[in-house]
Amino acid sequence: MGITARGVGLLVAAVVLLAVGFRFGYPELALLGAAAGTAVGYALVTAAWRPRLEVTRHAEPDRVARGEPAAMTLTVRNTGRLRAASLVAEDRCGGAGVPVPLLRLRPGRDTTVRYDVPTARRGVVPVGPLRVTRRDPLGLVALSRPYGGTVPVWVHPRIHPLTAVPTGAGRSLDGRVDAVPHGSITFDSLREYVVGDELRRVHWRTSARVGELMVRENVDTSLPRLVVLLDNRATAHPDRVEGVAESFESACEAAASVVTAAVRADLPVVLLLVAPEATGTTGFTAAGSGTAPLDRLAAAQLGENALDATLTRLRRDRPGDTLVVLTGPGGQGSLGRIGALRGAYPSVVVGVFGAARPAQATDLVVIDAVDGAAFAAEWDRVRRW
Repeated sequence: MGITARGVGLLVAAVVLLAVGFRFGYPELALLGAAAGTAVGYALVTAAWRPRLEVTRHAEPDRVARGEPAAMTLTVRNTGRLRAASLVAEDRCGGAGVPVPLLRLRPGRDTTVRYDVPTARRGVVPVGPLRVTRRDPLGLVALSRPYGGTVPVWVHPRIHPLTAVPTGAGRSLDGRVDAVPHGSITFDSLREYVVGDELRRVHWRTSARVGELMVRENVDTSLPRLVVLLDNRATAHPDRVEGVAESFESACEAAASVVTAAVRADLPVVLLLVAPEATGTTGFTAAGSGTAPLDRLAAAQLGENALDATLTRLRRDRPGDTLVVLTGPGGQGSLGRIGALRGAYPSVVVGVFGAARPAQATDLVVIDAVDGAAFAAEWDRVRRW
């Protein structure tokens, strides 16, 4: 609760008038002071009344590519029964405020406001909560309260179509990639039995040891597996324009393009970020499982240097056979360490964005590009995986 400048002035006047009136015996001044104090008290009681409002919001859509239109529909309903609400309200959309008219909102009635969500930049745009300000008729006291929660709008990087996907050494001999629901005869791991599993896949020896049915999980080794490594180190993208690293934005677009092309080709793909994310992890995320890769790319931010730990994990775990590394001008000095992964990955493709001069590397396919669209064009032209 906040007292306005007018309320502060009236409160000070009330105290002075009461003090002078009682001290020097002027009942008229004391009466004026009492009236001023009563007005401030009435303002406090009026502003303290909490209207009963129900706030619902719906994003249309809640996930868009950068630059595509998105809108938020906000509905405010007065669930009270006693009186109409005359309020001043403002919805938060990112870092800006959107005025919401709530004049004479009668009990049981609602009002709907629709406005555009800014999508000019990749990121997660938080929308809400609604801030409702209650004022007294004299403007002496103002009380602001939040209503409703916060709804995120995911602004994904732009996706540029790729006509070819690197397949490394995992391509089957006949040139086709077939979808095999339960894998091939190559054993991968054991998991608990679920209804619908074939009994011939039950591993009876392990089931007898652990006391519950365990099923063999096989993989199809003919399927090429892609690993997309996004270099989100702050040192890899040192150039800023109004606080935004354009080279990193281009790298995010390239990562989204490669992941989307792999998913459309039914190829296994995992996304890895160098610097720890907001969740504190840099773990592998497969497309179509867990957190969506495009959501991760929308929320990706520049962070600290964790390249050595990431390369060690890539060499140890080997989650794929083709590695696609996307970095900025500050990452050119790390190409030697990335090239050392050739022993673990038959194919390594590196995309460098925003560099002043072409990157120099041996035994690596290096694509120098100014943005995501140029990367996609050069990607389709090279085809040397």
